[in-house]
Amino acid sequence: MSEYIVSARKYRPDSFETLIGQDNIARTLKNSILRGQLAHAYLFCGPRGVGKTSTARIFAKTINCMHPSANMEPCGECESCVSFAEGRSYCIYELDAASNNSVEDIKTLMEKVQIPPQVGNYSVYIIDEVHMLSQAAFNAFLKTLEEPPSYAIFILCTTEKHKVLPTILSRCQTYDFNRIGISDMVRNLRGIADKEGVKVDDESLHVIAQKADGAMRDALTIFDQTVAFCGNDIHYADVIRNLGVLDYEYSFSLVENFLVKDYASALLGFNDILSKGFNALHFVSALGEHFRNLLVARTGGLDSLLDLPDSLKAKYREQASRCSLKFIYDALGIITDCEAGYKASTNQRLHIEYALMKLAFLGGIPESATVIPNAVKEPAAPGPVAAKSLNISEKAMSLPAENKGEAIAQRVDNQQDIRHPQKPSDDEVIELLEVDTVPEMPEPAVAPAEVPAAEPADKETAKVAAPKRSSRAKAVMSGLLAGDDEATVGASHAGETAAPAPDQLPSEEAIREKWPELVKECAAGKARLHNALSTTTLTIDESEGFKNVSFEVTNEAQKKWIEDGLLHTMENSFARILGSGKVRLYVTVKPFEKVEHKVYMPAEKAQELMNSNPEVLHLVKDLGLDAN
Repeated sequence: MSEYIVSARKYRPDSFETLIGQDNIARTLKNSILRGQLAHAYLFCGPRGVGKTSTARIFAKTINCMHPSANMEPCGECESCVSFAEGRSYCIYELDAASNNSVEDIKTLMEKVQIPPQVGNYSVYIIDEVHMLSQAAFNAFLKTLEEPPSYAIFILCTTEKHKVLPTILSRCQTYDFNRIGISDMVRNLRGIADKEGVKVDDESLHVIAQKADGAMRDALTIFDQTVAFCGNDIHYADVIRNLGVLDYEYSFSLVENFLVKDYASALLGFNDILSKGFNALHFVSALGEHFRNLLVARTGGLDSLLDLPDSLKAKYREQASRCSLKFIYDALGIITDCEAGYKASTNQRLHIEYALMKLAFLGGIPESATVIPNAVKEPAAPGPVAAKSLNISEKAMSLPAENKGEAIAQRVDNQQDIRHPQKPSDDEVIELLEVDTVPEMPEPAVAPAEVPAAEPADKETAKVAAPKRSSRAKAVMSGLLAGDDEATVGASHAGETAAPAPDQLPSEEAIREKWPELVKECAAGKARLHNALSTTTLTIDESEGFKNVSFEVTNEAQKKWIEDGLLHTMENSFARILGSGKVRLYVTVKPFEKVEHKVYMPAEKAQELMNSNPEVLHLVKDLGLDAN
């Protein structure tokens, strides 16, 4: 039976060319050798398994090589290179500071420094895990490190740079090693798999690279473990089962459930994940990473941020195309809040399940795919005035007459902002008009004028009130299709009397009369806001064809709160109450009243008397009196 060598040792880099993911450091070291600008001390720091010690060995072998290549690579054939490869070199010394960290160990090393190299030009001392040296050992090392012999070069390697004394750092050239990228690791693993005769797909290599967390040594160790489990034919399903990695399919399936608001399937999927022994917090983190990938895949020009195999990238793009940006943004917010509150939660499973339910209730169907509910079907075509008032383009108006009525009625029902209407694109209008019409609901037994304006309290009342929306749209359509102008459009709610046209300026008396209704509607349940708006002073003026209504609040914080979250809603509500969109609301801060300063103390009275009467002041000075 042949001696087995693990991949981390068998394929350890032995030249700058085989060094993975540290091209800038390799180039700097080769240039310093080429130009003969070698420092006496180097500090290699960075995460585990990224090639710090391997780089130190390659650098030490290269500067002692008798026949280096033009690209400053060791020849591997001279006496220095051969003796180093066989482990008998007297020019390159390695010290493990984790187990040799005492003052005596450093003193022994300092004695060796006095001996010049027997083969080669330099004696190189590689001290691994240098941060493990004791305080006394560091102090004993300082003098030699600062003024070593001309032939001595020290290379210190550490994973914890912050534990090294500043006096040591200041005497070294510092090189920071980066984590190795997933693409570089996958490429290296693919080459090793080909050399070993192992058949493996790209998805499996990406899982191994991600599991290694930027460390090439860890990736090679995981690769050996996977080969031991799967043999020479490695499949994705076997890799994730062996490594305990959450499959991408779980995240894709959960998002599909969220898009159709199927929270039950999402909860069952989460239960299946827990039953397989996965950590709940790791699941939340994986779901957040999935939404991040969806956002990157949906946004053009960000392909470089999606470090995944091509087959998985295509799958992300396909699912991202069916998610709205708002859905992804809100989902990331829910995931972030869930992660932040997980450890503080008493019932952690319920905490995550609640987050999954919120994600399901978000829904994620893009706005352009919304189906028209209860569209009204009218045979007549709308007049030019109606089409203009509803922002329907000429391209949409060229559709058959039976579809035009549906588009305009739906546009009336969806018009939420009187002051800032949003005009749909031609393609969006045509897509909406081509949707099969939902059968119209039957007319209510009670006329709309007889239905109470309050919210229905029982099922029978709800049945009567349900067709209000359709009836209102139909009433509006009847006026629009007859060629009426915008002034004849109906009120905002079915059953209410017709309001003035949106282009008509409301009077100052109407604004002051309707203000209490706005306060009652917008400040319900907010006692402080209700008090502030009820006692405020209204200032009304007119400019640019609008009525500008300014109201006062007590402080800047209250003003900012209203402007950020309530002002737009208040404007829309007030426009509906007044029946006119020609009104703007502004918030001002009530100025502080100036309080007259009153004089109470005798000294203050005397000072005020002298300030108001110069003769008294001169008299006090002439007589040498005490002004206080």
